[in-house]
This record gives sequence, structure tokens and C-alpha cells, in this order.
Amino acid sequence: MHRRPLPELEHDELIRYSRHLVLPEVGEEGQRRLKAARVLLVGAGGLGSPLGLYLAAAGVGTLGLVDFDVVEFSNLQRQVIHGTRDVGRAKIASARDRLLDVNPHVNLKAHELRLTSENALDVVRDYDIVVDGTDNFPTRYLVNDACVLAGKPNVYGSIFRFEGQASVFGLPGEPCYRCLYPEPPPPGLVPSCAEGGVLGVLPGVIGTIQATETIKLILGAPETLAGRLLLFDAWGMRFRELKLRRDPACPLCGDVRSIHALIDYDQFCGLGRGESASPASSNASELDVRELKRRIDAGDPLQLIDVREPHEHAIARIPGAVLIPLAQVVGRMGELDPSRELILHCKVGGRSAKAIEALRAAGYSGALVNLTGGIAAWGEQVDRGLPRY
Repeated sequence: MHRRPLPELEHDELIRYSRHLVLPEVGEEGQRRLKAARVLLVGAGGLGSPLGLYLAAAGVGTLGLVDFDVVEFSNLQRQVIHGTRDVGRAKIASARDRLLDVNPHVNLKAHELRLTSENALDVVRDYDIVVDGTDNFPTRYLVNDACVLAGKPNVYGSIFRFEGQASVFGLPGEPCYRCLYPEPPPPGLVPSCAEGGVLGVLPGVIGTIQATETIKLILGAPETLAGRLLLFDAWGMRFRELKLRRDPACPLCGDVRSIHALIDYDQFCGLGRGESASPASSNASELDVRELKRRIDAGDPLQLIDVREPHEHAIARIPGAVLIPLAQVVGRMGELDPSRELILHCKVGGRSAKAIEALRAAGYSGALVNLTGGIAAWGEQVDRGLPRY
């Protein structure tokens, strides 16, 4: 970490941080280190919420926030930095107000943008530590690579359903994210949290662990999660730990490096820009939601199949769609009419693409079409009154 002159603590800061000051491992010098530190949070969502709240409360002097999304009702179950009155606001504005209320001494720097290969190095350059609160593979690889190239620690966390993991990547001689995951999973293999769900308290646990590791890095703690992957199972309430080693063959941090600049991470992860992560998206016919609405209104003889789960169908549905969950599609193929065009949809397009792939493998002879963006796009572009989840 960059060592800059340590600022003095003001009188009210001595009171605010008094429980830190009595800890020998922190003390006044440690608290001044926290005040001098510059930490970048990538994402102001589920993981970013506890991260921001606890790092601000701890007295981290400069917090950078990267986010470009707006607050939705479906965020509030886990993104505790935002409130009901913030729905519709930019997350970065909502988070800024809340963090300044927690600690007005913190210098907050807002980066209301999508982190890309073109801007990532410029953004991370001004910070000592980068904390990854993202929820997709292209951005995770981007954050990792930018941190290694810029020489910044990467405090990593991820969540899905009831499981989470955390580590510290990018320290000298220690592994990076690519050492753990040299290649991204095939598109569509790992559902997003929007499709698979996530226990609301899970990001609180993992985000707090990330905040702890960030503070320890600032204080110079002798042992962090570098070289270790912490795994958490909330349903079984169990922690496990895996040892990690730097891969000498890693193209980014290994002995012979082939990655010297940021790349196209959508392409690396098998995605086109703006496309949903679906294994058959490049081969399947696709239909826009507005065109589907036009064809429904025109009375075209379509078969519209919803391959989501029953509990999702109960929340929101497209009129006329028949529910056949993905796991049942092949077994219920006899209910489909090969003489009519079959349009399949899920939430965002991944599971419906899997259904198309499965039907083709099973020998279905009719026309198969994937609804681009699924019911999420239908709610955004056709029926704005549709409940979102």
C-alpha cells in the first residue's frame, strides 16, 4: 500500500473511534492509517452495502464508489444501504447520502459509470485497495486484471443462493483470481442471482468479511485471506477454507506473463455486448419483446412457453404464456405443436436458451425462438406495471 503522511485525528474523531483506539492492534496510529487510506468499492449493491457502511464507520478516509444502476424494489431485500424512498434513484446517490450520514468525515468520490477496459485502470489508479462487490464474471475478471496490472490488492467476494466466498487477490507473490478460475464458466452454466435467488442476509456476511479484510490490509495485519479461499454455507451454517497458490503458468501474474493490458471481457466470457449469458444464444432464433407484443396483438398463432419456476410465474407472467419449467420441458415435449412457432422465455434469456438446446438435442422438429431479455425486458419495454423480482 502507498504510504502517505498520516493525518491527525480531530477531537470528535477521537471520540467517534474510541473503541478502535483502545485496541493495541489499531491505536491512534492505526486509526490515522485508516483516515489516510483510499479504498475503491466496485458496486453499491448487496456486497457494497455492508462494505460501504462498515468502512465508512471505521473511518476510512476516502471511499470511491463505482455504480451506474438505479434502486429497484427487488434490491431492498439485501441492499441495506438503500431504503424504500430511494427506489428510482441512482444507487450511487442513495449510497452517498447514507454513508455521509454514517460518517461525515469520509471523503466520498462517486464514479457513476460502467467499469470497462477503457476506464478501469484510470479509476483504480488513485486508490490503495479495490474491493470487488460485482455480480458477473466479465467484471470480476476486469477488476482482477486491473488490480494486478496496477499493483493494487483485490478484496474479492461473491454470493449465490445460500453460498458465498471471499479472498484477497493480487498481493505480491500471492494468487490472483485467474489462478483460482483460469477460465470463466460456459455462458449460462451459472445462473445469475436474479434467476437463482440469494438469501438476503448472505451479502451481509460476505460483505462484512470483505470489509474486515480491507481494514486489516490498511492496518498491516500479519495474516489475511491472501492465499486462502473462505467458503460459507449459510443454510448449513458452515465455514470451510481452501488453500490457494499462485499459478506459475497464470497469464497475468505467473512467471511468463502474456496479459499486459486489459482485454474484451465480454468476449473472454463468451458474451456479446449486451447479450444475456445463454449457451445457445449464438445459434437460436431470437425475438424482441416489442415484436412479440405486436404479434400477440395481431393474433399470430404462437406457442409461448414460460420455462421459469412456479413461484416466479406466480409473481409475474406474460399473458398467454404456458408454464413448463425448464426441468420438465423435454419430458412434456408431447404438449408442444411442431407445426407452430414455439417462443420460449424465462427471466432474462439464459434458461430459455437452455430449453431450446435441450429440445433440439431431444429431436424436436419445430421452430424454436428465444425471447430476448425474457420477462425482465417485457416489464421494462412493454408492461411497466409488471411486478419485478
